[in-house]
Formats: sequence, C-alpha cells, structure tokens
Amino acid sequence: MVATTTTERLQAALAEADYPADKERLLEVARASGADEETVRALRALPLAEYANFEEVTASVAKEDAGGPETDAEKARARRHHTHPHMAEREKETPTNPIVDELGENRGS
Repeated sequence: MVATTTTERLQAALAEADYPADKERLLEVARASGADEETVRALRALPLAEYANFEEVTASVAKEDAGGPETDAEKARARRHHTHPHMAEREKETPTNPIVDELGENRGS
C-alpha cells in the first residue's frame, strides 16, 4: 500500500525547509518537526531529486486530500501521469499515436 499524507500535514512537516532541497534533507526536516510516520513514509517514497519549492514536493508526494484520486485505478492513473522530470519513463504519460487519432483504431483489416 502506498503511504499517503495530506497537504496540511505535509506543510506542517516541511514548514522549516529551505529550498532547493533534496529528498534526504526533506526527510530530516520532517523528522525534526515531529511529522507523523505516515507523512515520513510518503516523503520516503519521493523520487531522488532536488525540489525547488514546496509545490514540487506536493506534486510528487501521494496525498489523500479531498479531490485526489479515490479508487485504486485513479491512484494508478495519477502515478502514471505524474510529470516530475526524474521519474521513470514507464510512469510518464505516453502520447497518443497521431495516425490512430486521425483515422481511428485499426480493426484488424
């Protein structure tokens, strides 16, 4: 199961963070601020990268806030369409084929 947090808990955990910061520095700040274990686990799941600001961190961490993905399928889709530059290619959105867009799907002809 993927560890999740809320934006509010993440903001409290990283209030003292200086940016840019890498994953390890963010974990240190969160632990020092007394963040709950679930938030720390969610931060541990971050890709190894340097984060320029809090918005980049929130875009990369799994959150359970209202408006976020609810079902397992929605969570998987959100992970596939994540746009952080240091993510594996299999996690990024794949562009559609322009021929299929124009002509429609090949029906076995």
